[in-house]
Amino acid sequence: MAYSSGAVAAAAIARATKASGDVINMDPDSFLAIVSRCEKPLVVVASGGLLHKSFRYLVGYKGLAFHTKSKIELMLPGKVEVVAAKSISMPF
Repeated sequence: MAYSSGAVAAAAIARATKASGDVINMDPDSFLAIVSRCEKPLVVVASGGLLHKSFRYLVGYKGLAFHTKSKIELMLPGKVEVVAAKSISMPF
């Protein structure tokens, strides 16, 4: 049975999501809105990039993980506990 490359890629993404849980990518403003809803937010932050510096952020909320990437450092609310990471890898 032959599978298209799209079907194979979709299956790989589905397996990766099951292994790592649900991760929702969003724009930085929506990410900050989620962080503001958290009672005691723990945000993981990593910066990097070879040609263009970027910042990646990850926070858990109601059993889901929310992720964003920004060209500029986000101004997180004062109630946020920040954990600096070397990198944040996404399964897609």
